[in-house]
Amino acid sequence: MTSTPSPTPGLTRFNAAEEHAARAALRAVCASAAWADEVLARRPYPDTASLLAAGDAATAGLRAADLAEAMAGHPPIGRPKPGDPASAREQRGMTDASDALRAEMLELNLAYQEKFGHVFLICATGLTGEQMRDAVRHRIDNAPEHEREIVRGELGKINRIRLARLAAAPDGEGDPP
Repeated sequence: MTSTPSPTPGLTRFNAAEEHAARAALRAVCASAAWADEVLARRPYPDTASLLAAGDAATAGLRAADLAEAMAGHPPIGRPKPGDPASAREQRGMTDASDALRAEMLELNLAYQEKFGHVFLICATGLTGEQMRDAVRHRIDNAPEHEREIVRGELGKINRIRLARLAAAPDGEGDPP
């Protein structure tokens, strides 16, 4: 006999949240309105795996404008959004970076943004400042179409981490809702 896993406290709270609160929680995960709408439309979720699968499908379906909207919600590497615990947590690898590495990342971020028209997006969770620097150095030579698909993959990783955190949050704790 196989049992169905029960939803986690955060997932239960997300499933039961009023639409505006659930949408706000999803927009904190990903700034794309189309992504949030797609994930919201599939509620309720029986388990975290279903929520993650919906997030993956929504990320894969983002059009260029939706992807741009999602990227606009991410600060440059080395400059997490003030007051945003997710941003600070995800960019922790830059916390102890030397002044020289910070200056180099600023220069690389600006060069990347000049070439591609958006911030350098990477799933920074668990990466060191040096690894992030090496990634931007490597990716800055990509063709725009190739880089857009890499960005989509990185966004998907970030969204998965954030959705899993939302679903796992004990009642009243963690990131929104």
